[in-house]
Amino acid sequence: MSGRIKAGDCRRKPAAGLATLLLCGTVLAGVPVAAFAQTAPAEAEPEQVTAPELVDNTIRTISVVGAERLEAQTILSYIRLRVGQEYTSAGADAALKDLGATELFSNFSIRNDGGNVVIEVTENPVINRIILEGNRRLKNDKILPEIKLSPRQIFTRSKVRADVARIIELYKRQGRFAATVEPQMVTLPQNRVDIVFEITEGPKSKVRQINIIGNEQFSDGELRGAMVTKQSRWHRFFSSNTSYDPDRLAFDQQQLRAFYLENGYADFRVVSAVAELTPDKEDFIITYVVEEGERYKFGEVTVESQLRDFDGERMQSGLPMQTGDWYDAKQIEDTVEQITELAGTFGYAFADVQPRFDRSREDLTMNVNFVIREAPRVYVERVDVNGNTLTQDKVVRREFRISEGDAFNSLQVARTTARINSLGYFQENFEVNQAEGSQPDRIVLEANVQEQPTGELQLSAGYSSLERFILAASVRQRNFRGRGQTVGFSVNWSRFSRSASISFQEPYLFDRNISAGVDIYRREFNSFNFRSRDRNRTFEQSTTGFSLRAGVPITEYMSFIASYTLNFDDITLDQNTFFSDFDGDGIRTCEPLFAGRFLCDAIGKRTSSILGANVVYSTLDSRLRPTRGENVSFSTELAGLGGNVKYVRVRGTASKYWPVGAGFIFSVSAEGGAINALEDSNRPGFDDVILTDRFQLGEPRFRGFDIRGVGPRVIRQPYIDDGEGGVIPLTERNQVVDDALGGRAYYLGRAELELPLGTGARELGLRPSIFMDVGALFAVTKPILQDNPNGIQQRDGDGNLLYLEVITDANGNPSTVFSSNAIAADGVTANAPSIIQNSRFREVFLGDSISPRVSIGIGVNWNSPFGPFRIDFARVLRSQPGDDTKRFTFNVGTQF
Repeated sequence: MSGRIKAGDCRRKPAAGLATLLLCGTVLAGVPVAAFAQTAPAEAEPEQVTAPELVDNTIRTISVVGAERLEAQTILSYIRLRVGQEYTSAGADAALKDLGATELFSNFSIRNDGGNVVIEVTENPVINRIILEGNRRLKNDKILPEIKLSPRQIFTRSKVRADVARIIELYKRQGRFAATVEPQMVTLPQNRVDIVFEITEGPKSKVRQINIIGNEQFSDGELRGAMVTKQSRWHRFFSSNTSYDPDRLAFDQQQLRAFYLENGYADFRVVSAVAELTPDKEDFIITYVVEEGERYKFGEVTVESQLRDFDGERMQSGLPMQTGDWYDAKQIEDTVEQITELAGTFGYAFADVQPRFDRSREDLTMNVNFVIREAPRVYVERVDVNGNTLTQDKVVRREFRISEGDAFNSLQVARTTARINSLGYFQENFEVNQAEGSQPDRIVLEANVQEQPTGELQLSAGYSSLERFILAASVRQRNFRGRGQTVGFSVNWSRFSRSASISFQEPYLFDRNISAGVDIYRREFNSFNFRSRDRNRTFEQSTTGFSLRAGVPITEYMSFIASYTLNFDDITLDQNTFFSDFDGDGIRTCEPLFAGRFLCDAIGKRTSSILGANVVYSTLDSRLRPTRGENVSFSTELAGLGGNVKYVRVRGTASKYWPVGAGFIFSVSAEGGAINALEDSNRPGFDDVILTDRFQLGEPRFRGFDIRGVGPRVIRQPYIDDGEGGVIPLTERNQVVDDALGGRAYYLGRAELELPLGTGARELGLRPSIFMDVGALFAVTKPILQDNPNGIQQRDGDGNLLYLEVITDANGNPSTVFSSNAIAADGVTANAPSIIQNSRFREVFLGDSISPRVSIGIGVNWNSPFGPFRIDFARVLRSQPGDDTKRFTFNVGTQF
């Protein structure tokens, strides 16, 4: 069949269908001239008409121009144009959108050259490096991990915008809402770029004002005190809580609600909380709208126990809240916790205590029913120790106060946690975890530890108001061989003391609960007195010895420690300063005129054999920085089991710590001691306990007083001429010699409140406190005092008084010589007495009083980058004549 349709066919089929008619009409319409030419007379010339040429938009080829790193086929895979398809404007637009979505090109276009489609692209550059400029508060190591762009990636504008947003968000978390980031692109050869983020950090956004609307029962100040966020004020320069933090804003709403619930306002709610940035974008103004509601009282308070060991009615009588008391939500929480802990001590590890409330808005009462749901008694199925690589399992397990197979006891688990924390071998805030056992009445205790370094190598140098320059070096391992043993070696040097020691401590001797230790040491100490404000060396004490000790537990919180110490002491004086030969016999001896009576009695070599016993009771939560608990110890020492020093010394200490809320820690401590000689020499003015064995009190233990500034002392006051033929003593403290004698008894008490600071200050290691110290040092034999207004006359070797005689030689030249003649050779002139230099003085005995000395002040502990630093400002409220006070003291060291 021919594909051509003729006009005659349409005339011969008049009855054809509509489709045929339409087709014929279309054909005829396409060839009207031809049809007419067949029927027209031959003589007529037909009119010539040219049909329009059809355009072919079929895609014959697709090529890519400008690609450098990307393959052409890769680029073509991003678009939907294909060879053989019809090229249209809509298709080209869609292809351009597809190319733009890849973010691989900085410029791109499409053109059609007669079916040959050409795609021209300019690829985005490759990032060479990321540069941060202007960031001081946030270092690179804090910002770069948050940035998604990185070197060797393809640069895209959307990624840059996203990284800008991330950097700004980091600064907002730091409270810097005015921070801006301007990205810059530095073009490099080979289509590479450096991306530079120019950061303007801006000031830290503070909370300028906190407004509260709707409060009638409590003042704005009371409500602000319940919040963590504080208004920015000059005296809060250490606090980080003055900066704006959206998370803290939500927490403060909870704090407000808790405050009102604790005061009985059970219907309280925060209607809205809005933080507005000030126009200068530096501070925020926070506004709370609150609705207080009515205040409720406790109605009927009951306990419903489903545990067989708990009598609900008996427990109800011991509840802290009573009907008619103001409702307190915090009291409810504490009661639930106490009941849960009590159930835990009876083996119910999974005790569920639910308080149910029945509120009566008519009489404004709140009925509370504590429901103790039924739970199985739980036993310890297994104890697991995980995470220890160096520390042996037994070191951890022996601290457990509960064993496998025992009934669960929450108090014993808490005690175990405290004991493992006190080892200091593992992460801070370690806790024993509880996991379900193989059966409902079984529990697994897990000690998931994270070991931390226990070896210490320290070289330090520092300066203190007490010791002047200090150098120290020490090596210590607190978990030697993973057995919990402690070994150490240390040396120290300062202007007034030097020491070296080796120590070893075994906490569990032969795997039994017996501790043992030994110390071997050499100490040299240069004592001094004060002449004016200058320190003058007096005696030097060298001690070589060792100490053995062993301890056993008496109860969980009490232990007994026995010790034996053997010391070889050698006390010497500078003979050029304190020795003399006033008698002229050629033998220089210690002269009390220069050294003082007690110091001359102390010099010499001695051997001390000391047996000691110490009983310690401690419930502290930490030995390093306790926050709660108490510590009591009593020790006694007996010297005289051999050696030539005989005395008995007793000493007791006690301390207690309380967390008093809001981060405050209050502590009180007291200590006291006494020493008594076992032999009495019955010598007038002589104390049988030598100077170096007596107690001393002052800086740094008793703040507000200088070193050895408290207690008995001899003040030596020089005489001067009064201009009228007489003499008067000098009494100014900077013109006299001050010798501290120590005492045979003392007491010292201390009350201290550690003040909380903001997060920033805590991160710096700052711990300020206010304190009050009370104490006294007393009970020493009063020495024989000297009073020499005219000085002391020298004597010769035979004990004869010496005078100054003027003689004349053969040439008539006069000279002065020592003579035993009181009258000159002429028999008339009196020779002047030969007075010992600096012997015109009087001695005053002061400070031997049991009356308390009192000081108050403020101190700051700082774990500075240079080492531990302590500074104290103290004011003495009560002192005794002769005490040396000191208002400011500090001590600092450094590690390098």
